[in-house]
Amino acid sequence: MNALPDKAFDLRRLEITDLPAALEIERIAFPTPWSQSMFVLELSKASSVCLAAVGAENELIGYLIAARYAQVWHVMNVSVAPGRRRGGVATALMNELFHLTEGARTHYTLEVRVSNLAAIEMYERTGFRVAGTRPGYYTDNREDALIMWRSTDKNFVPPNVANPTDWKGHR
Repeated sequence: MNALPDKAFDLRRLEITDLPAALEIERIAFPTPWSQSMFVLELSKASSVCLAAVGAENELIGYLIAARYAQVWHVMNVSVAPGRRRGGVATALMNELFHLTEGARTHYTLEVRVSNLAAIEMYERTGFRVAGTRPGYYTDNREDALIMWRSTDKNFVPPNVANPTDWKGHR
């Protein structure tokens, strides 16, 4: 059963001072966590959106990092502290990304472990659809990744979709 959405958090820009807390969440959440330099690189790019979800005491409880490549926003990292999962934090971060970046023809993509059912569910609720698989994508265990896309253009077909007719017919 899903927890009720937790409204006891605010969203703001992720900052350098958030990195110790982000790195701690990262180490807990992922078998191959991002390094500090990976976070710093994305924070320094003008083409990145780096968001933080913070609790009542301004403690970091989640973050999202997306970078724009050509006409596509690539959602690179979304994580929520274990005690705050299933409370709407990741969904709020995704919706804020859409609010900040969405236009008439805006495309978003991401990869997610095939075993990460909670994340896949959340991405589908926010409008993403599976368009393909990247076999052996994750270096820690060679697990496959689902390639997911979302677009504001109703005629958009992802470049890696196996059957464009199936993609367009599914709304």
